Amino acid sequence: MTNRSLAGLALSAALVVAACGSDDDAVPAPSAEPTAAAAGDDRAIVRGAFDEVRADDPTAQAVPYSESAAVVIDTDQVASSAREDGPSGLRTYTDPVDELPEPSIDLSILRSGGPPPDGIPSIDDPVFHDASTVDYLGATDPVIALEVNGDARAYPLDIMIWHELVNDTVGGVPVSVAYCPLCNSVTVYDRELDGRIVDFGVSGLLYNSSLVMFDRQTETLWSHFTGEGLYGALSEVELVARPATVTGFGSWVAEHPDGLVLSRDTGASRDYGRNPYPGYDDVDSDPFLFEGEVDGRYTAMTRVVGVDDAETGTAAAFPLLALRDDGVQESTLGDRDIVAFWAPGATSALDGGQVSGGVDVGTTGVFVPMVDGRELSFRPVLTDDGTGVFVDDQTASTWTVFGEAIEGELAGSTLEQLTHIDTFWFAWIAFHPESAVVV
Repeated sequence: MTNRSLAGLALSAALVVAACGSDDDAVPAPSAEPTAAAAGDDRAIVRGAFDEVRADDPTAQAVPYSESAAVVIDTDQVASSAREDGPSGLRTYTDPVDELPEPSIDLSILRSGGPPPDGIPSIDDPVFHDASTVDYLGATDPVIALEVNGDARAYPLDIMIWHELVNDTVGGVPVSVAYCPLCNSVTVYDRELDGRIVDFGVSGLLYNSSLVMFDRQTETLWSHFTGEGLYGALSEVELVARPATVTGFGSWVAEHPDGLVLSRDTGASRDYGRNPYPGYDDVDSDPFLFEGEVDGRYTAMTRVVGVDDAETGTAAAFPLLALRDDGVQESTLGDRDIVAFWAPGATSALDGGQVSGGVDVGTTGVFVPMVDGRELSFRPVLTDDGTGVFVDDQTASTWTVFGEAIEGELAGSTLEQLTHIDTFWFAWIAFHPESAVVV
């Protein structure tokens, strides 16, 4: 049996572990033959390129969850619509029916990841802690940061890696927060669709090795990566995306002390804190059940920051190592100038046996560099405490990686945040084959 076959079996076992919540030892990291990157881009082929910024015991100040004094905060949730009768895209994707719209993709490329529909359970009744009382997360522990109408919430990846989806109501808006470990990407979509409130589940299917969701009201299949309806009654409806990013808990709570943090009280028994995919983000490994061609400019698992503009049909990718080296990179997207930020302080959830303590891959954000019609240019500054901030050249105001001015003439101003996705090169270029690359 080949190394690649063994890698696939190992990762299949990891998916079953994630679905069933086994407390067995972590599945060994997949082994795979390295793929070659372009000779002119040495950064893309350096194994463990982030190792020099590995966090030093980031959970040293954290307490065990069972001993936490974190305070639960009640939240209001918008009720989902009733489940509907009618043909199901989820149930008929192998043999499409005439009653449903034509599929938007060749459905034969969908692959089963192992678990059945809802085998990886979404979180449908989320419980939250007051951020200022959370004592069980380390400063660099990765969390998804989302803010809607002033309601700031953090979703720890040590929970999301086991559930992949949270159906929530944030700032009065029903949303679904998704994390796909296999393509290492976060997306957030509104759940109000065509006059109904849907809730999403994990279908167990993969599209270009990325999560395929289904809504439980009509059982339409959706791409988590693009928000595209793939097949089903609602497949011609486009999901509305919202900006979110992965950051370290310490950076997030410093900006949002009144925010809310998703708790481990999920109603499911899982080995929270453990990574069921250790070593999966090795730059030389192969993605699970990905059968497409990988653009050879980078290895499949090279991290990139992707952004696209549906109106102009343009897309751009910022390779993360280059963005980390520069701190700030400028580009264009369609007819707009954009700027990408990188700051340290968030660890990889997929690096080691635990979600905490991996290499520091940092936090990213992509913005329109303009305030009140005034164009701005930025430079990164590393503060004495290791926090990455940004200073604009026009007013010397200081900005966070979240695009908020905290000091100077423009204090209180906010940059327009663009929806971006932190992901692996293979997934980005598969979904955006015409993407530009910012170098």
